[in-house]
Amino acid sequence: MFSFIRRPSTPQPLSLFEAIIPVACLVILVALSYFLFGDAGAGGPNQVALVTATMIAVFIGWRRGHTLEALGKAATDSVSTGIGAIFILFAVGGLIGTWALSGTLVAMVYYGLQLLNPDYFFVTACVISAIVSASIGSSWTVVGTIGVGFMGIALSMGLNPAIAAGAVISGAYFGDKSSPLSDSANLSAAAAGVDLYQHIRETLLTSLMALLLSLVFFFMWGEPGDFDAADKIAAIQNSFQPQLVMFVPLVLVILLALFRFPPFTAIFLGSIAGGLLAAVMAPERVLAFAAANEGIPQWLALLEGVWRALANGYTSTSGFAPMDMLASRGGMGSMLNTIWLIISALAFGGVVEKVGVLERLITPIIQKAKSDGALVASLATSIVATNIVTADQYIAIVLPGRMFKSAFAKRGLAPVVLSRAVGDTATPTSALIPWNSCGAYMAATLGVTTWSYAPYAVFCFISPLLTIAVAYAGFRMLRLPSKAVRPTS
Repeated sequence: MFSFIRRPSTPQPLSLFEAIIPVACLVILVALSYFLFGDAGAGGPNQVALVTATMIAVFIGWRRGHTLEALGKAATDSVSTGIGAIFILFAVGGLIGTWALSGTLVAMVYYGLQLLNPDYFFVTACVISAIVSASIGSSWTVVGTIGVGFMGIALSMGLNPAIAAGAVISGAYFGDKSSPLSDSANLSAAAAGVDLYQHIRETLLTSLMALLLSLVFFFMWGEPGDFDAADKIAAIQNSFQPQLVMFVPLVLVILLALFRFPPFTAIFLGSIAGGLLAAVMAPERVLAFAAANEGIPQWLALLEGVWRALANGYTSTSGFAPMDMLASRGGMGSMLNTIWLIISALAFGGVVEKVGVLERLITPIIQKAKSDGALVASLATSIVATNIVTADQYIAIVLPGRMFKSAFAKRGLAPVVLSRAVGDTATPTSALIPWNSCGAYMAATLGVTTWSYAPYAVFCFISPLLTIAVAYAGFRMLRLPSKAVRPTS
């Protein structure tokens, strides 16, 4: 009667059907969550779906001989790899809160309303994000700083926030994929065993093509028409008195990023700078927000106001609804749902990797690839699947890259062809998956759900398509020297 739970004493490989079960369950549960809860799914239902799928994977792994202790350790080890991302999320939440309190966010909107044209806003946001990300090599830093400002400008202009988010993300991932300062670009080169600058040269081919197509798209989606921001500009002037000095925290974060400070350090110091700026430039606003008890020293009340903004965000009470909506945001607490999502997703990814789900699913794909184009397409498909299953772009870079390395060598393809395909696929597509750490971060920071901005994040979904197209066309498919080609049998 209970034969279905008989298990071997040592771990055994999964059957193809067993490997498909946890992945299929995850897809079905997340789809059901979206059907029942819509965009609110990231507030809890998606996490429940991930935990349920994790337990299904645990049962399958246990039934195939893995101990519960080993599976639990795989889950916790996987979650530990996301600690850095979790602390960056906390830092971004604090930064948004103090920048709202200090007026830095409002100043970005104030000057943006005067300098940017709605007709070309999406193109401009994409170009500026691409330039900054190429300079500092971090999509997360770009989105968490100027990206938040662009979203405020878009909302003030009455533009579609999903398209604005897609434009910012498209530009940000251009630099993340193509800059020598990018950790993901360095990892892609290392995974394939190629020189970083050779990898960058080859990646620029598809990166520039994808960026150009993105700019054409965003130019076509411009929203021409009369735009009068006089009332918004006047309201900002009355309540925040914007000055160029309010950009000091933004400049500080960019400089720290250029000097290769870790993202958490750069962003958290930027949040502290925003709090100090608020206490110096607008102490009356900080005191009003603090609502401190009478009799305490003013410096302590100022500290309380900044502390509140770091923890729970700032709430604007100017009376002008559009600006209050813009300036009421942030706080480390605002990131907790996203962090919950990332933890749940990483636990699922750790278990399925330990059980061997990905290896079982990817191996047949490699075996069926009969041409160079088919091999690259198989790699791209495997990377996207890894991004979906493990919720981590770094695993999606390393694991498929390692598994396909010998297959590329057997076909006589140079390692840089592998690294280009990995870089073109793993990093950009991570932002398109709601429970991936990158997709969750982008949605939480920009205030637009992943499902909403994904159709407009042109650079992210066109990059892997271009790398497949280039492979089928036989363009820049560099070969190994003949003596280095491994025999095919």
